[in-house]
Amino acid sequence: MSEMIVAMSGTPEGAVLAFALALLSAFAHATFGAINKGGADPYLNRGAINVAYSLMAMPFAFFVFPLPSAAVWQVLAMTYLIHLLYEWLQSTAFHKGDFTLVYPIARGTGPLATAIGAVFIFGERLAPMQWAGIALLSASIWGLAVANLRARRVDIAALPGLRQAIGVALMTGLMIAVYTIVDAYGIRLAENPFSFLAWFFVLGGFGFPFIAIHRWRHMAPERRPQPFDLAVRGFFGALIAFVSFGAVMLATRLDKVGEAAALRETSIIFATAIGVLIFRERIDVTRLALIGLIATGAMLVEFG
Repeated sequence: MSEMIVAMSGTPEGAVLAFALALLSAFAHATFGAINKGGADPYLNRGAINVAYSLMAMPFAFFVFPLPSAAVWQVLAMTYLIHLLYEWLQSTAFHKGDFTLVYPIARGTGPLATAIGAVFIFGERLAPMQWAGIALLSASIWGLAVANLRARRVDIAALPGLRQAIGVALMTGLMIAVYTIVDAYGIRLAENPFSFLAWFFVLGGFGFPFIAIHRWRHMAPERRPQPFDLAVRGFFGALIAFVSFGAVMLATRLDKVGEAAALRETSIIFATAIGVLIFRERIDVTRLALIGLIATGAMLVEFG
């Protein structure tokens, strides 16, 4: 499999596969976000997920794939710290704000910043129509956040907390751009892309879970979720995380980073559906129209 990924990188066939992987990652990431948002506490959810995918990745990292080179280890150390900060920001945003508010703000900030960063880091060049598609996609996602905010009819007393949620969501979006570029650099540097992925997931178990443990200790006993419930959430969340993060990283190995990052943000379409079906959040004509614009932007990125 790794030889096939390497051989297809930069080819028309690789571009098609990257497109499919980015969309698969989009669906998985929306589901992953819902799992992290749902349940008793997003910090504990994230900690349980990280422990689960770290344990599940260990046999592959130690016994199946070759060890990374010294240069790849340096990138892994960097991405470990970046993802730790991103995970804390994302969990804080989910804790402070509604899923259909903070998720679009974060996801709308990422693609444009990633595409600009990819120009300087990887020398990527996108066609003018593709830039228009990224701008339309990001603006439509932000518009969806505004529409969701208006639908809430927030009380004045809730405004300080709302501002905090929006601010943290914006910082989360910037961190999405940073980790996407660094992850893409690492997986391109690795001789075996699955070796990078395996160790990426292993290292994830040694960061955020400590934050979750600290939060667990300071929670009132009656508010603590059952360990079995957390374990189940962690297991299924880990399976989805493998698809969400693994697919998009492979897409950036196969084709342009900016395109993969933009296409992944169609996750907001799936997230909106999850918000309506799972969290019983309402949707109106305005938001349906914005979802259509997001899809249009994604098509311009891919075919522009």
